[in-house]
Amino acid sequence: MSQEPRDFSSISPSAKSLQMMKGYTNIPYAQQTAALMQGTEIFDLNFEEKDFWFWIRVMHFESRYWSIDQLMKLTDNKNILEISSGYSLRGLDLCARDESIHYIDTDLPEVVAMKEDMITRLHLAKDITGRFELIPLNVIDGSAFKSVVDRFSDRPITIVNEGLLMYLNTEEKIIVCKTIHSILKQRGGCWITADIYVKRPGEVTLPQSKSETAFLEQHKIEENKFDSYEAARDFFENLGFEIEKEAVPNYQELSVMPHLLKVLPEEVRNSKEPPPKIQATWMLKAV
Repeated sequence: MSQEPRDFSSISPSAKSLQMMKGYTNIPYAQQTAALMQGTEIFDLNFEEKDFWFWIRVMHFESRYWSIDQLMKLTDNKNILEISSGYSLRGLDLCARDESIHYIDTDLPEVVAMKEDMITRLHLAKDITGRFELIPLNVIDGSAFKSVVDRFSDRPITIVNEGLLMYLNTEEKIIVCKTIHSILKQRGGCWITADIYVKRPGEVTLPQSKSETAFLEQHKIEENKFDSYEAARDFFENLGFEIEKEAVPNYQELSVMPHLLKVLPEEVRNSKEPPPKIQATWMLKAV
């Protein structure tokens, strides 16, 4: 018996908070779309004070975004599917620069509807030369997932995602991985995921608002992370994947760095250590 897809609509508001932070970067279209965001911001982030921790968050998400582009440049696949894309318009940007790309951008219906409205209001579709599609998709629904993939020509496919697995329990992760593995075995290509998050040591805490803490607890974010990078590797290898490449962050190139440097505590400024690794972006191949 197939599993009834879970309702993930309670997760969608977090994509708004993320896009509002990305609005302080040079990520394509982020400033324009963040300016259109209205209503309550779920995490109660302090967009006025912009302290050290605020810019650390922005740095993390900007670095995560570009890590996917870094690995995408290593492929020549023209069929690209982005799952759980939030309010990112990576595909729109690529289709404005390369007429040979067919990019399908997916997320839950309410996110897709809002993105369509933003694209219309900002007149962004006029720049598209490639083929760009924006389609609702619950990734747990394997049949719907494969129906979206069938819209591509019979060429290899690159599947990308930024943040998804942290919202899924182990059983749901396995469902998504098996669907993607089946697709890649049939078509060829790769899966680029920036979703390799590991659990924080118990003594490590980060400043959080009450609403953010409640959201993370509601969706069991820490529980859903991998125990370690070795555990993540074992998880994917047991499901038939191998790690082809890992993105290497280049913090000096991030647009947020001038802002972060202004608020760096002295002990951090004088440290020779790189920022702690809390996430990895992997290119996976089906074997």
